[in-house]
Amino acid sequence: MEIRSVKGSDYYVISPLINEWWGGRQMSDKLPKLFFDHFKNTSFIAEKDGKIVGFLIGFLSQTYPEEAYIHFVGVHPDYRKNGIGKRLYNEFFNIVKKNGRNIVRCVTSPVNKVSIAFHTKMGFEIEKNGDKKVDGVSVYTDYDGPNQDRVLFVKRLM
Repeated sequence: MEIRSVKGSDYYVISPLINEWWGGRQMSDKLPKLFFDHFKNTSFIAEKDGKIVGFLIGFLSQTYPEEAYIHFVGVHPDYRKNGIGKRLYNEFFNIVKKNGRNIVRCVTSPVNKVSIAFHTKMGFEIEKNGDKKVDGVSVYTDYDGPNQDRVLFVKRLM
């Protein structure tokens, strides 16, 4: 498997797959093409035999000079549990460290139990200041708009 930086044309391959990879959830509108054009140095594609099997879209914070943010990650359902997500995250962590950053943030939906478990396993901590708990997890109500509750994660890199 090869990990490489994204290119603008990857958008046209990934965008039609997103909703399918998320089991029919409407997710593709959360990843516009601009991410593939403006965050090439901090976003990655995992390919196996020339086929895209995973991606990570991240960026260095413009507001917080010690922080970076992972916006969107996906792994093809047939390739999950093979360490692809972990490799993509580690590639991002390496770029973050090379740029003198040591904090990585990301968010997920409280219904995405797989994402919550993955981030916890990757060493992310759930931010505890949410205004409610869902299944024992701190959640920020309406974080991304009405009825768009989110779980916030932070990881400090060593």
